[in-house]
Amino acid sequence: MVTSILPLRIHAAEVKRRGTRLIGPIDLTLGGTGITIVLGPNGSGKTTLLRLLHGLERPAHGGLDWSIPEEEARGRRSFVFQTPTMMRRSVTDCIAYALRVAGTKRAEARARAREMASQVGLGHALDRSAQVLSGGEKQKLALARALIREPEVLFLDEPCANLDGRATREIETILTDAKSRGTRIVMSTHDLGQAARLADEIVFMLNGCVRELNVAGTFFETPATPEAHAFLNGQIVE
Repeated sequence: MVTSILPLRIHAAEVKRRGTRLIGPIDLTLGGTGITIVLGPNGSGKTTLLRLLHGLERPAHGGLDWSIPEEEARGRRSFVFQTPTMMRRSVTDCIAYALRVAGTKRAEARARAREMASQVGLGHALDRSAQVLSGGEKQKLALARALIREPEVLFLDEPCANLDGRATREIETILTDAKSRGTRIVMSTHDLGQAARLADEIVFMLNGCVRELNVAGTFFETPATPEAHAFLNGQIVE
């Protein structure tokens, strides 16, 4: 039986840049299943928190502990950026790349990539250059590339920020399907409607700190802090 990399325990973690504290201290435990949505006003530290959790930022103080050694946990999580990087390759080869770097043979990697492309709605574009895809298609490709290695945890930084309603709905379907297959999802969004649709749990951030961690239904109905209440009401929160 494979040991889960969760829970992830964050204790007194801070991220600093040039001596300035970006976020922290953060105390947080992520475990179980489902989708955690990170909310907060612009500049609250959502992206930096996700980068810290995934390992793209190193804590200046405090630390993070997965349930297995970091070297093993690193290969079982993925990150999708708000604006994903597109390689100068076909859709098939861009998705297959994630498997190729892990040692999968080319023929098998491309076969699995074609299957994954079809699952995310890119079956019509297998041989098309990734560079010419629409914004929604590029985000689907990024998700396919992240999911093809079946990560236990998937981090996403506002994956629908620049997409229209139809593309957003399609991305949300991919995410709910991934959740149903057991992928633990942690993502940020500025869209309260999307958070209400997807979230099992809410992390509310303000000024670089986690101000509230709550079950989604409770957070939206009876937020625990006046700042969260004001944020949900569309007020400017500083």
